[in-house]
Amino acid sequence: MKRITQRFFYLALLPMVWMIAAWQGWSWWSWASSAPVAESSADAKNASASGVQITIPPGTPSQQIGENLAAAGLIRSSNAWRLWARWLVFRDPAGDFKAGTYQLSPTQTLSEVAGKVWDGEVMQLSFTIPEGWSIKQMAEYFEQQGFFPAAKFVAAASQVPRDKFSWLPPNLPLLEGFLYPDTYQVEAEQITPETVINQMLQRFEQVALPVYQQAQNQQNLSLQEWVTLASIVEKESVVSQERNRISGVFHNRLDKGMNLAADPTVEYGLGIRQTVEQPLTFKQVETPSPYNTYLNPGLPPTPIASPGVASLQATLTPEDTDYLYFMARYDGTHIFSKTEAEHQAAIAEVEWQLSTQ
Repeated sequence: MKRITQRFFYLALLPMVWMIAAWQGWSWWSWASSAPVAESSADAKNASASGVQITIPPGTPSQQIGENLAAAGLIRSSNAWRLWARWLVFRDPAGDFKAGTYQLSPTQTLSEVAGKVWDGEVMQLSFTIPEGWSIKQMAEYFEQQGFFPAAKFVAAASQVPRDKFSWLPPNLPLLEGFLYPDTYQVEAEQITPETVINQMLQRFEQVALPVYQQAQNQQNLSLQEWVTLASIVEKESVVSQERNRISGVFHNRLDKGMNLAADPTVEYGLGIRQTVEQPLTFKQVETPSPYNTYLNPGLPPTPIASPGVASLQATLTPEDTDYLYFMARYDGTHIFSKTEAEHQAAIAEVEWQLSTQ
């Protein structure tokens, strides 16, 4: 009778044991799959803002990925990772964790971390190239960002991939002017000069090339001439309202056989940049260079910068004007003149204003 009573007692106790075990298991799973807790609120804020960059090489086993994430403080438990990985495989038998570089945060839960690696949401690097930058400026920027050495970008931009982009002009010595200025994103492990250049050429093909093709070339400019003149318009235009007028001045000078006499071409040829404090000197303007449009008629041999779409359009739609000259006021605006005498008077006016400041 006593044994029967004990048996009933143990049978009655069994559901409670199972409930306690389930509760403990669920508590452990909730703890293991939740986001790791930073030591302080400041640590949590910094972790959330910066994140952790981690690279998963190709062929890394699932369990090793979990151990690496746990060691980096991105998940609490590699065992919980193994269980979640099995669930992902059950849900998506054809899927797998993806190799790559990831930007993950300790504030993310295990499921969020696993989901990013399973879906291959690799780290993206963003870069922005302003309108009017030259290859040299781009190269310096990429080196400052830690992407790759400036010299490697310059070397890559000297190779013209006409096999991929057959529309590129023949006999083009380098890609100056054709690397479209814009904001781009690229996967972190694919950030090479060649990848960046291909993206920028593709954007030129998508954005700039249709402008040229749809204009029916009323200005009778070749593709290279168009981009070259647009690059000069870009460098001279600070105020957008003057862009088409500046284009009109350059077209008028070319039509009349006058030299363009554009300061930015001289600066490009000499590898310098004038400022209000250090303007171009007469010696610099008189220095021979293929890019010196004070000495050489017509357009320089290549573009001098990457023009944006506004300057590209303005080059094809110049303002109908009688102006042949313009003088920069150094506040972004210009004084436009029709004759040499008016131009000299404008120069004197600007010099006087600078001397009184």
